[in-house]
Amino acid sequence: MYSTTDFRRGLRIEIDGTPYEIVEFQHFKPGKGGAMVRTKLRNILTGRLQDNTFRSGEKVGRPDMETREMQFLYRDGEDLIFMDLTSYEQMPIGAGATGGKEGYLKESQMVQALMYNGAPIDLELPVSLVFEVRDTEPGVKGDTVSNVTKPATLETGLVVQVPLFVNIGDKIKVDTRTGAYLSRE
Repeated sequence: MYSTTDFRRGLRIEIDGTPYEIVEFQHFKPGKGGAMVRTKLRNILTGRLQDNTFRSGEKVGRPDMETREMQFLYRDGEDLIFMDLTSYEQMPIGAGATGGKEGYLKESQMVQALMYNGAPIDLELPVSLVFEVRDTEPGVKGDTVSNVTKPATLETGLVVQVPLFVNIGDKIKVDTRTGAYLSRE
């Protein structure tokens, strides 16, 4: 069991048999009465966000979850197909349930899959990944000092903001938590 004092971003909790991830939380004390904790929770199964308020010291469940290394194989409509490396079993994960992480997946990429009651429900990606730029406006000589950005489409179809000097074919490092450009490789 977790108490509200254990809350932090990314903590996974269980409420009424449903697993949630804490996206945001804030402790506050109203004018009268006890302290409270406002939270924004993401339903791990559906990806939906909801607001919830807990009394200070209230207990919530700890979900039965484990992490397993899996290989991303391909997209099948709205599903992402992964292979468990121990049993070689193929398992689908709904793209909507990953919270936007599907844009960072390349074929044959290794990821940590979050398993809930034996089924994959979410992905844990490395903090940064390297992608090739497939489409962007051409860079102009001398555009290296300014802090201006332009959109660039990566090999996975993800669009990120990059500096003006990045060209088609360049490999760039992207922060998977924020979608921000980090550096050119």
